[in-house]
Amino acid sequence: MSILEVENINTYYGQSHILHDLSLSVEEGSLCALIGRNGAGKTTTLRSIIGSQNPKSGTVKFKGTDITNNEPHETSQLGISIIPEHRRMFPELTVEENLRLGHMGQEITEDRVSELTNQVFEYFPRLEERLDQQAGQMSGGEQQMLAIARGLLSDPDLLLIDEPTEGLMPTLVEKLRDILTRISDEGITILLVEQNVELAFDISDHAYVIDEGENRVDGPSETLKEDEEIKDRYLALG
Repeated sequence: MSILEVENINTYYGQSHILHDLSLSVEEGSLCALIGRNGAGKTTTLRSIIGSQNPKSGTVKFKGTDITNNEPHETSQLGISIIPEHRRMFPELTVEENLRLGHMGQEITEDRVSELTNQVFEYFPRLEERLDQQAGQMSGGEQQMLAIARGLLSDPDLLLIDEPTEGLMPTLVEKLRDILTRISDEGITILLVEQNVELAFDISDHAYVIDEGENRVDGPSETLKEDEEIKDRYLALG
């Protein structure tokens, strides 16, 4: 069953036509990867879903409901959370204050907030140790952990994650790989944009390859990973 359906969307920045009749479907409970070269339209796709850059045409449906023209806060309240590129922490706020923003404005009981908080500390024990530290004083890897934890505290059904491993050391990339797999295994659907193509193929169930704002090919990640023509033509790999 599809939790997210994107159908023939066309998204513009000013007069620039970025996404061209782009379609994709994300199955509930899956980890789906969206991959492509820089400038292919991956981040614009996430922005079109969340509502920060609404498509001019086409539809975005979440759990069967049309959310194409929703504002981001409306989309968030329906159960979609985005972990944006470059983390976007509030550097002057503490870890605890940044985490609190994750569930602010959401209709979540205190018991559920407590449950979610305990869960994110299981994923990221370092955050619990640094609750009083300003986010701006943390390393890039710690800030990425904080960004994901903050997104999880909104209690999402669908998590949109944009380039989580960018700029991280290999050891942290491996740690993050394990955490994303665990989050998916525990029932949260993930749509992942990731420049590390091999990692994206390895941890995802299904993948979409986009180029110049168009969906070029999609299929089971295990199958696409072995297709050298796709890598050569659209991913500059091989």
